[in-house]
Amino acid sequence: MANFTGYRCSICGQELGPEDVQYTCPHDGGNLDVILDYDRLRRDVSPGDIRRSAESSIWRYLPLLPVQDPGHLGTPLRAVGWTPLFDLQPIAGKLGLGKLWLKDDGRNPTASFKDRASAITVARAQEIGVDVIVTASTGNAGAALAGMAGAAKMPAVILAPKTAPPAKIAQILIFGARVVLVEGTYDDAFDLTIQAAEKFGWYCRNTGYNPFTAEGKKTAAFEICEQLSIENDGESSGEERWLTPDAVFVSVGDGNIISGLHKGFKDLHTLGWIDTIPRLYGIQSEGSAAIYNAFQAGSEEIQPVSADTLADSISVDQPRDGLRALRAATETGGAYIAVPDSAILEAIAELGREAAVFAEPAGAAAYAGLLAAVEQNFLAEGDRVVVLNTGNGLKDVARAMDAAGEPIVIEPTLKALQSALDVDAKKNGGG
Repeated sequence: MANFTGYRCSICGQELGPEDVQYTCPHDGGNLDVILDYDRLRRDVSPGDIRRSAESSIWRYLPLLPVQDPGHLGTPLRAVGWTPLFDLQPIAGKLGLGKLWLKDDGRNPTASFKDRASAITVARAQEIGVDVIVTASTGNAGAALAGMAGAAKMPAVILAPKTAPPAKIAQILIFGARVVLVEGTYDDAFDLTIQAAEKFGWYCRNTGYNPFTAEGKKTAAFEICEQLSIENDGESSGEERWLTPDAVFVSVGDGNIISGLHKGFKDLHTLGWIDTIPRLYGIQSEGSAAIYNAFQAGSEEIQPVSADTLADSISVDQPRDGLRALRAATETGGAYIAVPDSAILEAIAELGREAAVFAEPAGAAAYAGLLAAVEQNFLAEGDRVVVLNTGNGLKDVARAMDAAGEPIVIEPTLKALQSALDVDAKKNGGG
């Protein structure tokens, strides 16, 4: 493919050809960045070309992706991305921000951000002619891969910890993938997946291991910039330049989402399509904060932790894309923030009440991080901020009930209903 010229190691900086390597750097095991032919892209593609595309999915950005068109029209594989960017101006005013948007990736076909990476890796798997694609997952990546592979009629195998939420496992099974639950952690499943891929010749989609996952996740950065330019047509037509927010908040587990966003903004900046790269803020649970710990120590040595958090999607002992994730914050002037699980539960409820968005714990963690950032004066008055919700709350109903509380049960009488309404009004500060 003319726009995919090779890889660059995130540790040693060595460049490798497209056929030289499949997953990580053979010299030091570093994660690989995909290199595009930026000179050709500057010459042949413009923001206006993308703006005029009739495609309402990640595939509108096909010229900026390292894969060919995967086909499969009319399937979920072609419905990934172009998720809404909601304007939360009332909340922005309360927080002293200039603008606040929520990008809701819970609207993707399998209800999570992970569809982006899975769509691209399935397209790549088709191109290289593999028979089976495999991944480790706490649930979302597995459901995303199962859905995208199912759309492409490609067999998929998912290894997940036994503790994964039942709703996510049900999704994987419904899409027809083979599911194996591991008596252990996500990290145990991750290592076993790599061994299985080597043994059986499967293509491994693992987050923070397969370089094409970040290429899928970077499409959210493209969408944020293009959608802001559309919203602000009076300021920019989107024909030559796109707009950027001042800051983006995203939850972090393995680190691949924030590193993918960073790659997307860097691609656009390299092409000259945006003027600045926004500050990136990575939000971790206090119970799974390996990258936050390194950021606080001013070190690029990321030490594993024993993860213990209700936000299963970001529950990781050893972040597999930790270095690039750390640099996404340090290189953009952002930061890492750790929030307690109690704040994540409160954020689920607040997003539902204030923004009408039902977020799973990992997605709500980003909003909890924004609130913490405001309290800690990380942001300037008037900043324009995007918060990324990475998954729908139906992925983990048990945690949603923890956040919302139990409903009132009454006898079927008007008197009982009136009494319940009175109690509820008093509880919520009414008269």
